[in-house]
Amino acid sequence: MTLTLAIVIAVIVIALAFDYTNGFHDAANAIATSVSTRALTPRVALTLAAIMNFVGALLGQEVAKTVADVITIENSAGELQVGVNTGLVIVMAGLLGAIIWNLITWWFGLPSSSSHALIGGLVGSAIAGGVSVKWDTIVEKVLIPMVLSPLFGFCAAFVVMLSIMWIFRRRNPHKTMRGFRLLQTFSAAALSLGHGLQDAQKTMGVILLTLVIAYPASYNIETLPLWVVLAAAGAISAGTYAGGWRIMRTLGRKIIDLDPARGFSAEAVGATVLYTTAFVFHAPISTTHTITSAVMGAGATKRLSAVRWGMARTILTAWVLTFPMAGLMAWLSFEVLHLVIL
Repeated sequence: MTLTLAIVIAVIVIALAFDYTNGFHDAANAIATSVSTRALTPRVALTLAAIMNFVGALLGQEVAKTVADVITIENSAGELQVGVNTGLVIVMAGLLGAIIWNLITWWFGLPSSSSHALIGGLVGSAIAGGVSVKWDTIVEKVLIPMVLSPLFGFCAAFVVMLSIMWIFRRRNPHKTMRGFRLLQTFSAAALSLGHGLQDAQKTMGVILLTLVIAYPASYNIETLPLWVVLAAAGAISAGTYAGGWRIMRTLGRKIIDLDPARGFSAEAVGATVLYTTAFVFHAPISTTHTITSAVMGAGATKRLSAVRWGMARTILTAWVLTFPMAGLMAWLSFEVLHLVIL
């Protein structure tokens, strides 16, 4: 077995491990609201999320191609800036940086973004390895959506919930909430489908990037092999079923005490944003940012003080730190891997 093949296999295994951690790290995003309102039991919710994550992962490839296009080991003249093995180690270090940051935020129960951890990790390792970062792609497909999607999620969920309050103002509250508790089964499923659509594709993109670097004659950035799609879908589905109880408590209770109507509003808005950004803009946005901001927006219709803004500030801090800290972890990982492997 050549060194290149060994590194390729190692990178793919680590990528699928990241996909698995993404599943248990972000599983709570899709189901925390349904569990907290008792629309679904935790185990039923996790099973539903795992199935819908798998199905969602099979529905698109454009986000994967965007992720695969974040860094390149070639310069503008098409010449290699580093050796193939160094390029593969850069991808491996980016993944390790993202995994390390995911585990840190998971341990503290903070719903940070696995998506931005991955992109930040790739950027950090690319800078450490001296290869090109496609900053136009980063700005257009990552940074701008990173800012806009939570703002839209908050405002849209606020408006949707206000509309629900007005439409059902004369209805029996008990019957209304019972109806929305049933609807949450569908909104949670829709959000889980969007999570699979978005997040599994990011792992597909990393594996595709690895294959393009190692075997440019056999693979290109426009074509995703079927085995890559199925492997990524299976890994995120398995990770989702493993559960994310720490983050589920944060989203379900520590931000605001949700009722079924507000839970439905947050999930419906979150799913809509995920589908739109994946199918229309091909942007790898954060499921975490989107649903958390939607939960805050729906909850703020009670009164602004109903949202626990102290916890919200803690989460916001994790969001801001994710990109640079994952990049730093990836940088350090590259330095270590460079000494050990190359």
